[in-house]
Amino acid sequence: MAKWMAFPHPGEFRFDADTVRANWAGLHAGDAEPLPQQPAVLDAWVLFHNGEFQRANEAGLRAGGAGVNAAHRATCIYANYLEKKEKTRLDLFLEVAQRAEAQAQAEPENWNAWYMLAYSLGRYSQGISVAKALAQGFGSRVKEALERTVALQPLHADAHIALGTFHAEVIDKVGSLIGSMTYGAKAEIGLQMFEQGLRLNPQSAIGMIEYANGLLMLEGEHRMKDSTRLYERAAAVPPRDAAERLDVDLARAELANG
Repeated sequence: MAKWMAFPHPGEFRFDADTVRANWAGLHAGDAEPLPQQPAVLDAWVLFHNGEFQRANEAGLRAGGAGVNAAHRATCIYANYLEKKEKTRLDLFLEVAQRAEAQAQAEPENWNAWYMLAYSLGRYSQGISVAKALAQGFGSRVKEALERTVALQPLHADAHIALGTFHAEVIDKVGSLIGSMTYGAKAEIGLQMFEQGLRLNPQSAIGMIEYANGLLMLEGEHRMKDSTRLYERAAAVPPRDAAERLDVDLARAELANG
């Protein structure tokens, strides 16, 4: 495996097993991942929260079982924020999608297997263009996996946010009528999903960013001030771990670029 790019803020987070365990509820307010009982799985999450994404991926796959969720999360966060080569990014998303789909079939009650299937396919779809992804049938797979996630774990804030993004992007690309008839996408449901996600995890920087983007897609430029305020809130979030630091960095970069 090629060496991955390093987390750009080395040493900022210095979790160990005890501090990850003590802060688990906050660190996993987005995905409601159960606290691991196996030390090897917890160790993979320690690496993830410290920003050692390649080591977290390797440790999670080695641990197996619940460790695979840590591996998938690490790979997707790395691919989304740090990988510079577009082909490598897309390959990483597809690799996770394939593994997560097999995991979800083998463990149908594992809500983060379904979520990571949706996340990886969703990011892959954005990479190849949402319109092309819809034409290839990825839209329905993403929606079904997210809905399965929420059905299994109603407190999964990230899945609510992702469903909001799904509704917004479909309507933005194909319009309200076709979006509703073909994909079940509705603006009011999208807005409800964003709001519910942020109720469940009020400090979610990525939730604020996705909501900000969704507002513009669903309601147009007259929501620009509201969108900007959400970006400002995201940029001011004290990041709880390395992954959230990358979300905050994204918000700050967007604001700086106007």
